[in-house]
Amino acid sequence: MASRSDIERYRMNMQAERESALLYEELSKAERDPRLAELYRRMSGTEQRHADIWAERLRSAGQAVPTYTPGWRLRVLIWLAKRFGVSSVLPIISTMERGAGHDYERQPEARAAGMPGDERSHARLFRAVQRSTGGGIAGPILAQFEGRHRSTGGNALRAAVLGASDGLTTNLSLVMGVAGASLPGHTVLFTGLAGMLAGALSMSIGEWLSVQSARELYTHQIEVEREELAEVPEEEQEELALIYQAKGIDQETAQKMAAGLMARNEEDGKSEAALDTLAREELGIDPEELGGSAWQAAITSFLLFAVGAIIPVLPFAFGSGWIAVLVSLLLGMLGLFVVGAGITLTTGASLLKSAGRQVLLGVLASAITFGLGWLVGGRLG
Repeated sequence: MASRSDIERYRMNMQAERESALLYEELSKAERDPRLAELYRRMSGTEQRHADIWAERLRSAGQAVPTYTPGWRLRVLIWLAKRFGVSSVLPIISTMERGAGHDYERQPEARAAGMPGDERSHARLFRAVQRSTGGGIAGPILAQFEGRHRSTGGNALRAAVLGASDGLTTNLSLVMGVAGASLPGHTVLFTGLAGMLAGALSMSIGEWLSVQSARELYTHQIEVEREELAEVPEEEQEELALIYQAKGIDQETAQKMAAGLMARNEEDGKSEAALDTLAREELGIDPEELGGSAWQAAITSFLLFAVGAIIPVLPFAFGSGWIAVLVSLLLGMLGLFVVGAGITLTTGASLLKSAGRQVLLGVLASAITFGLGWLVGGRLG
């Protein structure tokens, strides 16, 4: 005999599944990619099957099945998907699916019907689609898989340019602020060197923590995949099939490929082929690199920041007074122009527009700190 709390749980679960079924059906209509639209339709069917199970539970408990009326949240999600594209709602939907999978793990009726696995599979698919900026697997995600649209060294160059820009802008502003207070040249020099060292250390420590944390997260995610391969191989095989379909392979061939990959795992307990595929395609992780070396990232970040930061400090190593200030400012502006030119290599924007904007913003920041230094040193000192 179902308790009152069980009946309420059945009713809430059925409502949530009905909402998901309608949402995915609407996503399939809004999605331009036919293969992805078909996946959404299949997911809608799965969610409707879940809703029917909960409806039957209610009937068995002697309860009437209420008429379904879409809530405001669902209406908003559907409107956003139609107006701005499916990709605009993917983060929200992915979070909803992960939450549903966790909730169902604690419900024996859901586990018996295999619902947690279905919800986890849906969440993984949405995570894969989220890596696309255009909302369709066949376009940007396939380009990522196949290596098209990748600019050689683009990300590394962008990081290098921005690292030097941070150091240059930060220390130019610092040096101008101290110089505005009319302090001796050696004081400006020491302050600039201290600022360079402090900033470079801060950047490198932050980069080390960021990369190391990412590596630990990736390691954990891969271990979770390894456990799921051992505990729920059927779910992982279905996930592999979805990945292959997302890359443009028809459903039947995708399922055969996934089954073959899983068979290799079963025949050879040491095979990592399925895990490697899931890590790369589902999680976007290279198991051999795990996001790169934390120490290499920290050292690179330190050097890039220091290179930019040393430029406005150099004149004060050889002189002082207004001449050193003007030379420092000119060198800083030249460095900012070069940084702006470097940015155009990664954005394709106009050279004069990008470089001029970089110089203007850097000089504006320097003028503000110089004015503050002059106010503190001249008026309050």
